[in-house]
Amino acid sequence: RDFRGVSANAFDGRGNYTLGIKDLLVFPAIEYDKIDKLRGMEITIVTSAKTDEHALALLQLL
Repeated sequence: RDFRGVSANAFDGRGNYTLGIKDLLVFPAIEYDKIDKLRGMEITIVTSAKTDEHALALLQLL
């Protein structure tokens, strides 16, 4: 699926952002025939921002 932007609901209240990937098959290096079940992954971006609002502004500049 295509990236649809940063969700303001995914911040933790301290300026960090977590996103989830439900299906790791989006990565071309993973061979479909060699996996036993579908797995997901969470990625947390830790920022130097002190608030969620500042972190959102920072991530929007990337």
